[in-house]
Amino acid sequence: MLSRRLTRERRTVLAMIRLYCRDHHKTQGSLCPQCDGLRDYVQRRLDRCVFGGKKPTCAKCPVHCYAPDPRKQIKVVMRYAGPRMPLRHPFLALAHVIDGRRKAPSLPQC
Repeated sequence: MLSRRLTRERRTVLAMIRLYCRDHHKTQGSLCPQCDGLRDYVQRRLDRCVFGGKKPTCAKCPVHCYAPDPRKQIKVVMRYAGPRMPLRHPFLALAHVIDGRRKAPSLPQC
């Protein structure tokens, strides 16, 4: 079962990808194949996060879990959608800002 934090993180990233895809790829309601692939990749990365429910925001995370190409893609998406989130999804944007102020946990010991 996913924590509330990870569920919200999924919703936030999906909202960002949808906003980007709609404005750049002119989609309505569904994602283009490229953005759908990025969404699937992000979902897999969140499923495998070593921090689980204590996951910090990506900007504060000490682990870079994205491969180089998807990392470039998600950076472009976040740079575009981030400033637009407070108007389109105010709750998710506020929650993301609050999460970003939390201290990142230390890496779990094996």
